[in-house]
Amino acid sequence: MKLEGGCYCGEVRYKAEGTPMLKGQCHCRECQYISGGSPNMFVLMPVDSFGYTKGTPKKFSRTDLEHPVTREFCAECGTHIVTRPVGMPAVVVKVGTLDDPTQFGTSQMAIYTVDKQDFHQIPQGMPAFERLPPM
Repeated sequence: MKLEGGCYCGEVRYKAEGTPMLKGQCHCRECQYISGGSPNMFVLMPVDSFGYTKGTPKKFSRTDLEHPVTREFCAECGTHIVTRPVGMPAVVVKVGTLDDPTQFGTSQMAIYTVDKQDFHQIPQGMPAFERLPPM
C-alpha cells in the first residue's frame, strides 16, 4: 500500500509504503484533544516506510509524562500528522491527513476505550480494548 498525504495548508507532505501494521481508532483523552473530541482514526506503519517529502513538522512531547509520545504537526496550520510512540518501530499516521482517506477502509479495533466518551461509536463486533491489546 502506498499512502500519501499532508497537512491542511500543504506546507508538510509525506509518503509511506508497505503493509499497515494496524488500522484502528483510538479513544484516549490525548487523541480527543487532537481530534476536537472524536476518536482518532489511524494507520500504524513501519517507521522505515514513512518519510516527509515536503517541509519539516514541528514536534511536541509532554515533559510531565514518564513515556511521552512525540506528536508531529504542521507549524503553519496546526494539522496533527503523526504520532511516534516510544520504543515502537512504527509511526501512527492520522487518517484525516491522507490524500485518499478511503484507503483506510475500516478499523480493525478500538483502543484506549477506558477514555471513550458516550458519544463515541464503536461498531458492533469490533474488538475493543481498555488500553492496548495484548502483544
